[in-house]
Amino acid sequence: MTDLAKRFTANPILHPRDVKPSMEGLVVECLLNPGAFTFEGKTYLLLRVAERPEQSKDTVSAIVIDPAAPQGMRILSCKKGDPELEYLSDPRSFTYQGKTYLTTLSHLRLASSEDGVHFTIADKPTLIGEGPLETFGIEDCRVVEIEGTYYLTYTAVSADGYGVGMISTQDWKQFQRHGLIVSPNNKDSAIFSEKIGDHYFALHRPTLGPGLGGNYIWTASSPDLKHWGHHTCIARTRPGKWDSVRIGAGAAPTRTEEGWLEIYHGANEENRYCLGALLLDLNDPTKVIARSEQPIMEPTPTYETNGFFGSVIFTNGVIENGDELTVYYGASDLVVCGATFSIKEILASLH
Repeated sequence: MTDLAKRFTANPILHPRDVKPSMEGLVVECLLNPGAFTFEGKTYLLLRVAERPEQSKDTVSAIVIDPAAPQGMRILSCKKGDPELEYLSDPRSFTYQGKTYLTTLSHLRLASSEDGVHFTIADKPTLIGEGPLETFGIEDCRVVEIEGTYYLTYTAVSADGYGVGMISTQDWKQFQRHGLIVSPNNKDSAIFSEKIGDHYFALHRPTLGPGLGGNYIWTASSPDLKHWGHHTCIARTRPGKWDSVRIGAGAAPTRTEEGWLEIYHGANEENRYCLGALLLDLNDPTKVIARSEQPIMEPTPTYETNGFFGSVIFTNGVIENGDELTVYYGASDLVVCGATFSIKEILASLH
């Protein structure tokens, strides 16, 4: 296997220590999977920032989204031994007074750069969870520009599951929320950058438990970017290969002369996440022309193999510049990194 990625020599380009906590008493646990875009001559990342309360040996704490609080969130602390406190089998959550809480919570935060490598991160969250379907935060945002408007598709998380939310903006100061565009359980949604025929298209990934089906990549189409239908499964996991257990879309597909190029992630039984590519028909993106037999990028440096969750590379942010595709990605669920690819090299590797 030939890894096609040319990693930034400055990797990792962003660490949790580079981010100011949202409020006193919080710790930035990890940075994950940024969306990427250009705006007014700069490169921007929309980071997923995962925070947790500072630990105490006597308490269990969670971040609670609260519109009445000064920062839009507050810390809930429960004394250990409280009869209304119940630990769950998953250390990432607990139940108090019959309600489930997460020990970490994610929000989205902008970072800007003049050169695409060195970033300045905003001091405060750009977007946090809002409403009953985002009580557990918002995660893994993809960003696409369509006719001067930026559309953000992200994972909205609550006790009812995780679905695909959408927000739009033109100036990155005022934001319009459109609610869920795909209901739970679904994630990894990326909208194509232009209409195809009379419809917009998007990729998404229903997440299923044991039984029929699997964690596959689907398409959907819409006349107005709000109402989505005509769902079609276009790519499935492949037993015995690097993407045998789950796959999901990365950023918005890149238009090439040969088709829509989509960088996607795949994981195997060992939860090792690599990147591959799909080539979709320009006029009918439900048709797969070619697909990576082997990964185009796999976790090899230490910062990709060791971390909060090792052997993971995950992208939902790419920027095109001629033949060069810059991919921003989360590594080991801890830090943010960058790499460049030749589009021609990726296309030549597909079968």
